[in-house]
Amino acid sequence: MKGERSRGKEHSSKERGAEEGDGKEYQVSIRRAGVAEEKREREGARAGEEAQSKRTEVENQVFKMLVQLTRPKKVIQLCSLSFDSIGIMLDCLPDDGCLVNFESEHSPYKCFAHDKKIHKRKGRKEDILKELAALGEQYDMVFIDATEENPINYYNLIMSGNMLRMNGVICVQNASTSSREGIDDEMGFMSREMTDVIKADARVEQVELPSDCGIFIVRRIPVSQTTDPLGFDSTRFAGIHSVAMAADISKEEDVKRMVDAIVANWGRVDIACNNAGINMNSASEDTTLEEWDKTFNVNLRGLFICCQAAGRVMLSQGYGKIINTASMASLIVPHPQKQLAYNTSKAGVVKLTQTLGTEWIDRGVRVNCISPGIVDTPLIHSEALKPLVTRWLADIPAGRLAQVTDLQAAVVYLASEASDYMTGHNLVIDGGQSLW
Repeated sequence: MKGERSRGKEHSSKERGAEEGDGKEYQVSIRRAGVAEEKREREGARAGEEAQSKRTEVENQVFKMLVQLTRPKKVIQLCSLSFDSIGIMLDCLPDDGCLVNFESEHSPYKCFAHDKKIHKRKGRKEDILKELAALGEQYDMVFIDATEENPINYYNLIMSGNMLRMNGVICVQNASTSSREGIDDEMGFMSREMTDVIKADARVEQVELPSDCGIFIVRRIPVSQTTDPLGFDSTRFAGIHSVAMAADISKEEDVKRMVDAIVANWGRVDIACNNAGINMNSASEDTTLEEWDKTFNVNLRGLFICCQAAGRVMLSQGYGKIINTASMASLIVPHPQKQLAYNTSKAGVVKLTQTLGTEWIDRGVRVNCISPGIVDTPLIHSEALKPLVTRWLADIPAGRLAQVTDLQAAVVYLASEASDYMTGHNLVIDGGQSLW
C-alpha cells in the first residue's frame, strides 16, 4: 500500500509540475500577445500620424497654390487652420490685405499677435457676419469646415449678405467628396448636407480636389451665367461685359432683384439711367383710372422705385449718377394729341429729379434728367401716328425729329465727371419745340 501511495504522490507531483509548466508558457504567450498588440498600436498610431502629416502637407500645398492663383486681398476664416496654413496666407496677402480671425481659446493666431494683417473679432460668428454684411464688407476668399458647427448657416450668411466678391472663392474643408463617401458617422452626414447645399446653389460653381483631404473649391459666378426667372442674358460688346434682364419696374421686388444682380456682378452701381415709359393717348374726359394708374405706375412710381433702389447703393458708396428720362411734355402741352396722364407723369419726373438732386448731392449722388422732343423711332412711323408727323415738324424750329444720337451725348455728359457740379437739372433736347 505504501508503494502505491508513493507512486500516487509521484504521479501527482509530475502532474502539478506539468500544470505549472503549462501555466508559465501561457503567461509567456499572453505577454508576447500583449507586446505584439502594443507594437501594432504603436505602428497604427505612427501610420495615423504619418497620414495626418501627409494630409496637412497636401492641404498646405493646396492653400498655397489657391492663394497664389487667386491673389486675395481680404480673407475671412470661419474654421480651424494649421499654423503653416495661416503663415502661408499671411505671406501671400499684400501689405494692405487682411485676414479676419474669429478668436478662440485654442487659436493659433496668438503666434502672429503682432501681424498687422490679422483682424481679430470676438463674439458669435453669426452675429459678426451679419454686422460685416451690414457694413457692406466683401471678401475674396472664405474658409469653412463642413464638419464644424453651423457651416450651412455661415455659407448662407456669406452668400445672402453679398460678402463674397464676384469670382471670389470659398474653400470648404472636410466636404463630402468621392474619396470620402464611406464615412457614415455624424460628421459624414454634416459633410454631405453641406456639399448638397453648395451643389444646389446656382450662384456658384464648384470643383472637388482629387485627394482624400475632402476639399471643395467654390467660386462665385456672375448672375448672367445662371438661370433666373427674370430672363438674364449676357453679351460682350467691345470687350465690355454686360447683362440684360427683363423686369417690370412698377414691381418693387423686380427692381430689387435687378439692382441686386448688378451689385452681384460688379460690386457697385455707379450710373443708373431710368428710361422706361409708356404713353396712352385719350381725351381728359375719357381718361380712365386704369389708364391713369397704368401710366403713373411705370412713368413715375416705377422711376421712383428705381431711383431709390440704385440711390441706396450709391449713397453707401459715396458716389453715383442717376439720369432720368422726362419729356418736353413736362414743359408744354404737345398737340394735337391728347395725353393728360403722360404729360402729368413726366412733369412729376422733373420735380422728383429736382428733389432727389438736392437731397443727395451732399452725399455724392447727382440726379438729373433729360427732356427729349419727339424722337424718330419705328413707333413714330406706325399707321396711327403717321398723320401727326407733318404737324409736329411744323412745330419744331429745327425742322426735323430728334435722332437717338442727339440724346446719347447728353446722357454721357450727365454720367461723366464733367457734370459733377450739376444736379436736379432738366436738360431739354427738343430742337426748340418747347420755345414755340
